[in-house]
Parts: sequence; structure tokens; C-alpha cells
Amino acid sequence: MFDIQEELKKLPGRPGVYLMHDEKDEIIYVGKAISLKNRVRQYFQSSRNKGVKIEQMVTHIARFEYIVTDSELEALVLECNLIKEHRPKYNTMLMDDKAYPFIKVTVDEPFPRIMLARRIVKDKAKYFGPYTSAGAVKDTIELIRKLYNIRSCSRRLPRDIGKERPCLNYHIHQCKAPCQGYISQEDYRKAIDEVLSFLNGNYDGVLKNLEKKMTDASEAMEFEKAIEYRELIGSVQKIAQKQKITDTAGEDRDILAVAVENTDAVVQVFFIRGGRLIGRDHFYLRLTGEESTSEILSSFLKQFYAGTPYIPAELMLPEEVEDAALLEEWLSGKRGHKVHIKVPKKGTKEKLVELAGENARLVLSKDKERLKREEGRTIGAVKEIEKLLGLERVVRMEAYDISNISGFASVGSMVVYEKGKPKRNDYRKFKIKSVQGPDDYASMNEVLTRRFQHGLNDQKEGKDMGSFQAFPDLILMDGGKGQVNVALQVLEKLGLHIPVCGMVKDDNHRTRGLYYQNREIPIDKNSEGFKLITRIQDEAHRFAIEFHRKLRSQGQIHSVLDDIPGVGPARRKDLMRHFQNLDAIKSAEVEELKKLPSMNEKSAQEVYKFFH
Repeated sequence: MFDIQEELKKLPGRPGVYLMHDEKDEIIYVGKAISLKNRVRQYFQSSRNKGVKIEQMVTHIARFEYIVTDSELEALVLECNLIKEHRPKYNTMLMDDKAYPFIKVTVDEPFPRIMLARRIVKDKAKYFGPYTSAGAVKDTIELIRKLYNIRSCSRRLPRDIGKERPCLNYHIHQCKAPCQGYISQEDYRKAIDEVLSFLNGNYDGVLKNLEKKMTDASEAMEFEKAIEYRELIGSVQKIAQKQKITDTAGEDRDILAVAVENTDAVVQVFFIRGGRLIGRDHFYLRLTGEESTSEILSSFLKQFYAGTPYIPAELMLPEEVEDAALLEEWLSGKRGHKVHIKVPKKGTKEKLVELAGENARLVLSKDKERLKREEGRTIGAVKEIEKLLGLERVVRMEAYDISNISGFASVGSMVVYEKGKPKRNDYRKFKIKSVQGPDDYASMNEVLTRRFQHGLNDQKEGKDMGSFQAFPDLILMDGGKGQVNVALQVLEKLGLHIPVCGMVKDDNHRTRGLYYQNREIPIDKNSEGFKLITRIQDEAHRFAIEFHRKLRSQGQIHSVLDDIPGVGPARRKDLMRHFQNLDAIKSAEVEELKKLPSMNEKSAQEVYKFFH
């Protein structure tokens, strides 16, 4: 047994990381501390004002552990790694995990290549980016190869010069064939220098050169070449337009801003490379509702830059963050050069931060509309059902269904919806044990009895609330009066009082209405409540059928017919299709059995003999 008060006395006064565990031993929070002794004790001191989030977390802490480090910086790095790995419930979590592409130029090779790279490695190549679109990177690489005739092969040059014939790119004039020695290393290097200049955003020289070539080709009446140059000009202009000038300093920096509403937050990042905005992206974060903007930004910086392969020289934020100096030290160590975290107060940089903030608010506003629509489909739909049935505060709904093939190998399903959304971790499956034949009422009686008896037993033993221990506010039966009465009988037998509603279908097996308190209630088929009922009914049916198929595919359904000599899959199928249930097969005479297409005299005798 973990004694929290005793363990608190053993905490060292050293920097490190602490991990809070709940009763299921899941990590629910990870934090860092200059002094583990002082920091961890604060959580369990009743006199401190910890806020609702921390108060709630503390009630779930069953034990804690810690890892001592040599410095606060080491603790910060470890905290980042542990949060990314375990994604604890009470940490502010970055929901996206994106890898951005780079353009890599292998300048260390005698005849360099240009390619897409997903991460920066410590080699002698030059990297440009990150870019927010892999498609844009591929287009840029293709354009550069056309403009400068850079090779795309992986041949080892100059070792492999002359060993193989030149590839197709040489014949379509997109490569100078260094593999054949048709271009010197010096001339090839000049082309690479122009590529590097192009990637740094110097397009004017390229455009002027292409325009001259287009004009010369046109005057020489080489119209196909002129068209080719014109298309290249269009491609360069298209890329140039994406690279908006943001300042003239030529720095690499990321501009960050955040928008918050309740428990939702969006961080917007503008990627500026060489003084040009090369792209932007936004990231959703999950909040508990009490974090300040500063805390959100601090959490984002730790998680995002722990995983991104490139860190720019400057990070521009809308306000100061806690541990800014420590974060700078950590980021500088990762980058290998000094990284500055700044809060601009005026000029272009401040305007860029404001622009990022505006974009973040727009993204969050757009997402809020989506969330409102989603709420209408879920919570709004539940409220409609409440009103229709005259109930209050329906949070958890459970729906049940039975599946079998002509009464053989019946199975039951239980699906759970909370606040109008499926709670799949609480779904349960049942193999029917006490019923033979196609008796759906008896099968449902068994399923409900097992489900609620299990829940009562667990509650009596004081177990945590789970799929069986948590009882529903409304039970939904796949059927009308008969199924509802079965459920009510089970509940009465167990001393439970839970509303039971039937989901009635029409002759075409489509949801028609609800059966509640001995009457059928019509429901507007265009309403969100009706759509939710239909989704729940379909989900219960799907889950039961899926379980039945899984058992069949695993060979777990064993029919009594399998034990009859001479009866294989074809004859068993015929028997099931013709007689519908086991009792009818038992009472059949030999002459009737012989009439089946797959049966003969001997097999009919075997079936009759088996049951008699």
C-alpha cells in the first residue's frame, strides 16, 4: 500500500521530474521541479489555493514517483519526453503530431543532388524549410531540376562515370549527364550555387534569364522552346508569390499566437525563413479550462519543439512565458546555436504576432461552429428525447440487441452512448448460454440479467465505476412492447428503477417511433432526436452482427448438428434453412429429411438416429 504522507517525507530537495498515477496506475500528470521536495508537497497541502484543475487531479492520485536530474534543464527535457510519450490527462496536450518536409541539397558530394527530407540529420548537406506542404516541396524540386539540369539519380559520382548509359532525363534535356562526364565538376557546382541562391529566395535573376531565353527562342521561331520557357516562368512566379516578404533582416524565426475559448485552444505558427513567410499552420490543444495564455504557450513550446527537427534563431510570442530563460537554454542546446524568445512591442514583428493571433481566432471560431453543429447532433438530440419521454437529465443510454442465425448460436450486444456520443470502451458482448433456439425474449432476459446483476455485485464490492457498475439513465430496446416488458421484468426482479424505451421499426425495418409506458410515441423523422435513435439502433445491431461474424470466422460457434455423422457444412446449412430451429429438426421423420437437396437415405437416417 502506497502511503502518500510517508513517501512525501522521503522526497529529495533536488531538481527532477515527478509522475502522478491514479488507481489504475495510469500516469495522469507529469511535472518538473527545481526541488522535488517542495514542489510535490504543495499538491497535498490543504491550505494552498491550487485551483479547480489541480484540486480535481489530486483526488485521483493513488501514488507518485519521481526521477532526479542534475539540473532544471535536464528536468525540462525529461518532462517534454515523458509528456509526449504518456499524454497524461491533466497536462495541457498538443493534439497534432506533424512532421514537416525540408529541401535537402547534398553540397558535400562532388555532384550534389536535391531531394525531399523529413528530418534534419547531422551531415554536411544544406537544408531549407520546414515547409508546410510536401506537394509544394516536390513541385519546387521538380522546377529546380528543370531550370538547372540537376541530376536526380543515386549514382556514386565520379566513381561511376561512364559505367552506364545516360538516363531519360538527359535525352529530354533535364540533366547534363555528369554520369557520362558531359559536364565538369566546376560547371555543375556553378549550377548548384544558383540553386542555393534560388532556394534563398533570389528569383529576379532566374526570371530575367528565362524571359531572355523565351524572347530569343521566339525570335528564332523555336516556338516549342519558347512555350517551355514561358511555363517555367509561370512556375517560378507561382513559387515566388508564396514567399511573402515579412522583413528585410533575412532571419529565421517562428511567429506564435494563441486563441482560447473555454477548454479549446488553437496555436497559430508562422514559419519565416530567410525573412520570408514560407508557410503557416495551426495546432489544437486540449485544456482543462484554467490555464493562462502564458501557460498554454509554455506547454506548446515544450511539446512542439521537442519533436520538430528544425528550431529557428528566434521565437516571437504575444506575451512573456514562464521559464523563458530556461526554455531558451534548452532550445539553444537542441539547435546548436543561440535561440531567443522575444515579445515584440512595435513595428513589423508586432504586426506579425497580431496577424498570427487573428488567424488563430479565425480557426477557433470556424471550429466552434463545427462544435456547435456537433453539439446539436449529440446533446441537443438527447434533450429532444428527454422532452419527448418527459424525462430529466439523461446522460447515459444503453441499447441492446440479439443476433442469431435461425436460432443457432445467439449473441447479445450492449452499446453505450453518453451525452449523445458512443462510449465504445463500455460496449459489451454476450454469448447466450441458457437459451436454445430462436427465442429473442429469453435471450434478452439472460443478457439484461447478467449485465445488471454483474453491476450490482461490483457496486456491492465497492469497485470503481466502469461499464457494468455505471447504470444507465435510459435503456433502449431493439423492439416494441415485448422487448420492453422483458427489460421491465428483469429490473423489477433486481429491484432497479430505470426508464425503458422501445425503438419500434416499421415493416421495412426502419425506425418508426418509440414505445414508452405502454404507448407508442411518434417522433419527427427530420429531428436530431430521431436521427440519434436511428444511429443507436443501427450501432447496437452492427455490434451484435460483428460479434457473431467474428465468432463464426474463429470457428467458435459449434452447432449440435456438427456432431452428426455424415452432416457437413452443406447439409447443416440445408437443415437450418428448411427447419428454422432445432426442435423442428428433432421432430422430423426420415422421409421429410430425405427431401432436402443435399440429403440422401443414409444421411437422413443418421440425423433421425442422432435425435432418437
